[in-house]
Amino acid sequence: MGESYGPWVMGLDSDIMPYVDMANVACGFHASDPQIMDKTVKLAVQNKVLVGAHPGYPDLLGFGRKNIYFSDAEIITMVLYQVGALQAICIANGTSVAYVKPHGALYNTMMAEERVMTAILKAMSMLQPSIPLMIMADSKSDNHSKSAAEYGVALLFEAFCDRAYTDAGALAPRSQAGAVFSSHDQIAEQVEDLVSRRQIKTVSGNYIDIKADTICVHGDNAFALSAVQHVRGLLSSL
Repeated sequence: MGESYGPWVMGLDSDIMPYVDMANVACGFHASDPQIMDKTVKLAVQNKVLVGAHPGYPDLLGFGRKNIYFSDAEIITMVLYQVGALQAICIANGTSVAYVKPHGALYNTMMAEERVMTAILKAMSMLQPSIPLMIMADSKSDNHSKSAAEYGVALLFEAFCDRAYTDAGALAPRSQAGAVFSSHDQIAEQVEDLVSRRQIKTVSGNYIDIKADTICVHGDNAFALSAVQHVRGLLSSL
């Protein structure tokens, strides 16, 4: 959430916020600006929603979805800078950043490259107090937990109910047809599998084990509001 920029509006934040427990708030590098960040945090506070920092690559034009190389030191300061900015706005509004979830290409690279994951863990360990890092639940979750423990960082594992998965446990590329779900039936099936079976059906029809703490729904599309409402209702019934 909070991915608008100046007069340009992205998402349906005010409509979606009442239906979620946690909001990943853009921190100005891939989207947002100070006024949007403040507005989004106020909205979260009004709805008793946890605020998560959503740092990304400095890529406004590409919406943080371009894979850009940065050194370990650059990644560390990049994360600290963005989390710090949102934390200041949170404090001004009587709340605090509850967790950090990298955005877009930074998130995908973190999950694919140990070097980037380690740099982000180092950044997290420098925060006072340390707060959880949200990452993708996959087959390497136990290894990720061990790595995070070395830096004293707690992890939150998430799964996606509106994205297709590959057999390797990664998200199917957005360029691939069907990578982003556009029907409530698809989302419902994935949520039920996640909650009841702790599994997800991949694009090839196989099932992989996924143990997640939280379920992510993307808010940057017109389908988001009805999707979130549907997921909220479904979770209440399971």
